[in-house]
Amino acid sequence: MQKDYPILEFDPEREAILEPKRLIKPISVPEHCVISFFNDEIQKLQQNGRIEKIRKINSAMSAHFLYSMNVQGREVALFHPGIGAPLAAGLFEQVVAYGCTKFIVCGGAGVLDSNVPMGKLLVPTAAIRDEGTSYHYLPPGREVEPTRAAIQAIEATLQKHKFDFILTKTWTTDAIYRETKGKVARRKADGCLTVEMEAAALFAIARFRGVQIGQILYAGDDLGGPKWDGRGWAKQSTLRAKLIQIAAEACLAMD
Repeated sequence: MQKDYPILEFDPEREAILEPKRLIKPISVPEHCVISFFNDEIQKLQQNGRIEKIRKINSAMSAHFLYSMNVQGREVALFHPGIGAPLAAGLFEQVVAYGCTKFIVCGGAGVLDSNVPMGKLLVPTAAIRDEGTSYHYLPPGREVEPTRAAIQAIEATLQKHKFDFILTKTWTTDAIYRETKGKVARRKADGCLTVEMEAAALFAIARFRGVQIGQILYAGDDLGGPKWDGRGWAKQSTLRAKLIQIAAEACLAMD
């Protein structure tokens, strides 16, 4: 049905012209998979021989790879989804088509409240859909949730390792240079403590494809003060490396 705004014209047709299951053949992959935005840490794992390439993931932008790593004597897949909802969605679709079915995402996020300290762990319970990709997978709506089994696995794993964390909504946006004070205030009123660029799309695809997904974020740059503060958020190497391992353990807990 035609709407005033094309983004609202959701088509429930299950078969797309470029349908992953017709274009991408399943391969032998672990069912559990970590989606990590920490490219530097992934490269360190590769250099140290702790991960092996399984498959190149197609992208016109650059080379992306699906890796395998051993965690607690079991194989877990790992890949970097790029930055931004459309690219992350495309790579995620390919990995689902390969055969992975249980996903934990780990990344950093901006915080909307200056009282949230650098490095604090936050677990999204829902994502505000202020991007475009999710509207092609689900009918128009304000929020989309991760899957409950994944959230339970994340909570149990973080508690096991004695990490303090906050359950919160997250704001997914396509436009980092349009995060205005007014929008920050509205998203805080919605219950969001974080802002990032991919969660709503990944959650929507997981719902559409019938796979499990959850996310762990760490508090990074601060958008809640009188001016933006980067807080050195991209230099948290130790925490990032730990989160990849935590995400893998949480993923394995979804059995």
